[in-house]
Amino acid sequence: MHLNSNNIYQIDNIAVTELCSKYELPLYVYNGDAMITQLQKLKNAFSIEHLKVNYACKALTNINILKLFQKGGTGLDTVSIQEVWTGLRAGFSPHDIIYTPNCVSMDEIKMAVNEGVKINIDNLSILEQFGHEFPHIPVCLRVNPHIYAGGNKNISVGHVDSKFGISIYQIPHAKRIIETTGLKIEGLHMHTGSDILDIEVFLQGVDILFDITRKFETIQYIDLGSGFKVSYKQNDLYTDIDQLGQMLSEKFNEFCREYGRTLDLVIEPGKFLVSNSGYFFAKVNVIKQTTSTVFAGIDTGFNHLIRPMLYNAYHHITNISNPGGKQRIYTVVGYICETDTFGWNRKLDEIKEEDILAFNNAGAYCFSMSSNYNSRFRPAEVLIYKGKDYLIRKRESMDDLLKNQIEIEL
Repeated sequence: MHLNSNNIYQIDNIAVTELCSKYELPLYVYNGDAMITQLQKLKNAFSIEHLKVNYACKALTNINILKLFQKGGTGLDTVSIQEVWTGLRAGFSPHDIIYTPNCVSMDEIKMAVNEGVKINIDNLSILEQFGHEFPHIPVCLRVNPHIYAGGNKNISVGHVDSKFGISIYQIPHAKRIIETTGLKIEGLHMHTGSDILDIEVFLQGVDILFDITRKFETIQYIDLGSGFKVSYKQNDLYTDIDQLGQMLSEKFNEFCREYGRTLDLVIEPGKFLVSNSGYFFAKVNVIKQTTSTVFAGIDTGFNHLIRPMLYNAYHHITNISNPGGKQRIYTVVGYICETDTFGWNRKLDEIKEEDILAFNNAGAYCFSMSSNYNSRFRPAEVLIYKGKDYLIRKRESMDDLLKNQIEIEL
């Protein structure tokens, strides 16, 4: 989003105010071209013969976004059978989808098996059950590397007390299960967390996977997950993808020579691909001043954008209705019946009621984590692609809210 010469905010040369008028507020808008640019940047950073990028679709699950990445040549990282089904409908072949669930039933895993997608197993109990029932189907092992990393405790998933993955100290047990059942292990996977800045975390993790790979002769791919940090504000730090790609490529290619054959390296970016491409727009309902705070109350809440409340996440906020206006300090809050603060003491161009505020970094884990809390409708989604805007999800209505409820006579 940028200001043009006429002092109007635009996304890919389309005026934001026109989008907000056309599709109403609150509204999510995504720049599809920016997503593909990020994908290409990631691919260019690595010098590996067989690099596979799987889009982590939990970040943004709209089927049109999945189609965009399928067209861009990615695979798909899924964590539920519903994401698998959405990916198949979006045009991904089963072979290009990996299913990495956590704490699901064996019944759901069987559904994924029936769809023909790759299966990633993250605990010994399921590994043993799977080995007895499907010894002919190769699987991937999700390893817990015991590395604490990530921008928030809720998104740090590779530490010793995490519920995710098979502990590195349980690999001998896993190997016994594999040998006993005749199961074939085709891949090794890890994911330590999200918003990881330190490149050493990834290098340390891949060294752990190399050590485990040496214990198996059937490995075809190593899946490093993702967790790359993106910038959230001006001069913010972010993962240096070019440096990571160079260092990881050298390390990986050297290991393949030692292992005796070329393996695939898989990475699973979600936020890196879509976060900065997304914007969320909301109207200011009221300016409310207390003894110490000026609140800008907007027509949305954590039912639409929960990251600031759940992760203490920062989203840059802009008043697009008054660019260049006098700077004042506001606390931006929502309309939910609980505390839903989007930003404390933010310096913004002076706000009046009915102005439009824009939230940056709204492409990842924003709409996908939205809800109907307080019986509020979820907003519309719009995709801008090659200079055109497309409605890719309608705004909800009372019919949507009530369609699965069954009224009874009392």
